[in-house]
Amino acid sequence: MEPGESSYREERSRLPVALGAGLIIVGLVFGGLFLLTRKMHTSSGVVAEVKLPFGPAEQAYSERIHFTDMHMAKATNFLNQEFTYVAGTMTNDGTRDIKAMDVSIEFRDPFKQTILKDSEHLIGPDTAVLTAGQKGTFSVSVEHLPAEWNHEYPIITVTGLVLQ
Repeated sequence: MEPGESSYREERSRLPVALGAGLIIVGLVFGGLFLLTRKMHTSSGVVAEVKLPFGPAEQAYSERIHFTDMHMAKATNFLNQEFTYVAGTMTNDGTRDIKAMDVSIEFRDPFKQTILKDSEHLIGPDTAVLTAGQKGTFSVSVEHLPAEWNHEYPIITVTGLVLQ
């Protein structure tokens, strides 16, 4: 037996162990990502199905909620997909705190016809309550704006409220 032969055998016997350990790690990472994305889809689906109340009392109070200082920006993610962000200030000019709020965001064409309508949850379990007389910021993203869009800010309308 040659002097360097035993080290070659040791290296060769370690190769299947290292390969197996690498495959296990890759499997765990992909399994974790699968479970994470599955849980995110499930939880986001539940939130989308729950409609906030919007009866006469909520409709009357919605007139006290204002959206101002809007600005828009475009961004591209790592998959080279373009998004448009709409951000601004929401003001609660009423006497009650807003615990949850859903809105409709409408983009229009030059003829003032709605060409894209999206629903967003602006205030909820993951955000702070908008107290009476206070301002808060909001930001939403839109994946694709149609070419017919008139390049004006969208119209934001309250579609659901939970008041304290």
